Amino acid sequence: MENHTYNEHFLQLEGLKVTHQSSYPVFIFILIIYIFTMVANISLTVLISMERSLHKPMYILLCNMHLNDALNITAIIPRVLSDILKASADRYITYIECATQAFCGHFFGTNTHTILMIMAFDRYMAICNPLRYATIMNNKMLVKLCVSAWGVSFVFVGGLISLSIRLSRCRSQVINPFCDNPSLFKLSCDDLLINQIYGLFFTAVFLIASMGSVALAYINIAIVCVRSKSKSLNSKALQTCSTHMAVYLIMLITGFVIIFLHRYPQWSNQRKVASIMFHLVPPCLNPIIYGLQSKDIRTLLVQMIKSKTVFL
Repeated sequence: MENHTYNEHFLQLEGLKVTHQSSYPVFIFILIIYIFTMVANISLTVLISMERSLHKPMYILLCNMHLNDALNITAIIPRVLSDILKASADRYITYIECATQAFCGHFFGTNTHTILMIMAFDRYMAICNPLRYATIMNNKMLVKLCVSAWGVSFVFVGGLISLSIRLSRCRSQVINPFCDNPSLFKLSCDDLLINQIYGLFFTAVFLIASMGSVALAYINIAIVCVRSKSKSLNSKALQTCSTHMAVYLIMLITGFVIIFLHRYPQWSNQRKVASIMFHLVPPCLNPIIYGLQSKDIRTLLVQMIKSKTVFL
């Protein structure tokens, strides 16, 4: 047990370790990325919601992703920003706030997997079964897929966090820039075997399901493209699948960097920076990738800019 006064309601966050000289540049850098990410994701969410020509399965699923990205970054980054400008001894958070932040961080992170899995299925249907696509991917199916994506994440993450908050606490220091599930159960001196087993099960299920479903979808798409030898089909597949694959790989790479750094305690500071980047980089790059690649979105954005310019 640590040699400091234990408080049942308040926890001390380690926060992001930066020197006093670099605190303001780091704060401004993260703040600019956060503002850009929020504006880009919310703008695309509103654009897809309001523009009837974008009420198609691919864009509705994309709207879910942009909304999830905006919520994901908001659950973590504002708290990190506020702590950067505070002294280490003044970085306090209530246990309820910590548990809520841990739930939101894992929930929206898991949502990214489930939404990208559904988007892979949508691309598979559009390219491999174009004649049945409109029949299968109707509004009813879209609602089921979206509810399933958010619902499955809620149930699994709810179980993950519930196992941690049931534990008694004997510590009050969170050795992390923000609260997550490991931060919660490390506050306890109880037996953590159940938490560790469920955590491994949780990670294995979503990684295997996510990577397996995406790989299966793209293998089938590749087979169809090779067999058809149609330039128009190959062009469509490349255009629609390259953006999805880029977003998926960015998410996987940032996630695997954290897992890799966990194996080396001497790189704990790098791991903490990587954990922030996991919640910062993918939500920032996703609207750029989809906004630049999608012809429909580019056209609408150009029209909006031109109309505003004429009005002014």
